[in-house]
Formats: sequence, C-alpha cells, structure tokens
Amino acid sequence: MGNKDAAFINIERCLTHCIAVILCCVCSTVGAGEMRKIIHPDGRVEYTNLTDQQRKVHFTNQSKQSTSSIYKYRNNKGVVAFSDQKPVNFDFEVLRFDCYACSLSSRVNWHTTPLNRSAYQSQVKAMARKYGVEEALVRAVIHAESAFNKNATSRAGAQGLMQLMPATAKELGVTDSLNAHQNIEGGAKYLSQLLNNFSGDVRLATAAYNAGPGAVSRYNGIPPYAETQAYVKRVAILKQRYAKAE
Repeated sequence: MGNKDAAFINIERCLTHCIAVILCCVCSTVGAGEMRKIIHPDGRVEYTNLTDQQRKVHFTNQSKQSTSSIYKYRNNKGVVAFSDQKPVNFDFEVLRFDCYACSLSSRVNWHTTPLNRSAYQSQVKAMARKYGVEEALVRAVIHAESAFNKNATSRAGAQGLMQLMPATAKELGVTDSLNAHQNIEGGAKYLSQLLNNFSGDVRLATAAYNAGPGAVSRYNGIPPYAETQAYVKRVAILKQRYAKAE
C-alpha cells in the first residue's frame, strides 16, 4: 500500500487502490465534475463525480449497498461519470478494486482460508527480524494485500507482494517493487515505521497501512471507513493464525 496521504494528496483512501487512477481520468475529462467521497450514515462509502440530483436518477442500486466496483460511464450529455452505484440506461465499464482483504463483499472465510507459510519464508523471516516486526504480521499483510502474488499491480499503481505505492517505495529505498526481496523489505520497514508512529498498536499500524497515517491521526483511531475496518479485522485474524502456525 504505502503512504496514501502522500500518494493521493488530500483524498483519504477508503476503497483499496483504485481511486487515484479514477481521479486522473476525471481530471482529464472535459465537463466532468470533481470526484468526491460521501460517507453515509450506515458507514457505506461512495465515490462519485455526480451532483446529488444526478445521483438520484442515474442509479439502479435501490438497496444502497456498497459494491466492490466503480462504474465508469458517459451520461446523456457526454460527461464521463464514475460511481460505486450501478448506472441505469447507460453503457458502463466496471473498474474493480485490487486489495484482496478490503472487499466488503468478499466471501472468504478468514478464519479457515488456507495459510501460506512456505512462500518467501526466508525473506519474511529475515526482514521481520531486521526491522523488529512480527513475522506473522508481515505474512498476514502480504496475504491481505496480494495473496502472495509478487506481480500484483493495482490500478492506482501499488505493486508487489505488499502493494507499495511508487512514492512510498522510493522513500523506503525500494527500486523494484516487483522484486520480492525488495518489496518485502520495504513493506516490513514501513510497518516498523507505522508501529513506531502509533506506539506499537498493531491495529492502528495496519489501519495506517491501508488508509494512510494521516487518516488514523485525524480520527485518533481506526478511520470510520468500512473497507479499512474490514481490512484491519482480517489482517488481525490472519496474523493470529500465522502466529499460532509458527
């Protein structure tokens, strides 16, 4: 993941890694409105560049449930629009999120899903020891971020096993995020920094890994983003299971 505050400037990340590329598309489209984030009373997070009036007539999602997708379409005035609500009467393109453990619609049973204790065993052990981070935490974050796919790349540009954003990777001294050894070292180093920033609180550190340390500081705790809260819980489950399996 990396430092989302730096990567996305003032946009707090709520849905795993897709928003930055959407913002780029919006900003480059003549006539499109500014992308905004709406946090509903039920905790549902919506991203859209439509006005409130447009939102009322464009969508067919009557249940108002969060989706794991962003819909891109062009309205009847030729304006490119984005939303997590499925549009009606418009052709659309589905843009999905990449964070393995962030989707609210995930059907994975995190208490029973198979663990991966063998992949990158020596690298994880060495980097965990080097940066004073629990090996189980490093492995849990890898599992949550990429499901151990070293070539994983999100649409926002996060790369590798621990999904490092380019700016964060550079700060951490990572020159090739798709190199498993470098990626694990960068991710472990970043986790160590976050743990130091949040007095060793693993839940806050993993929330910061997902939503950015600025968001955690502003809310003085885990941000009220459904995706971040799900991510923190799932990483905690995976960490506990990996620790027991050691």
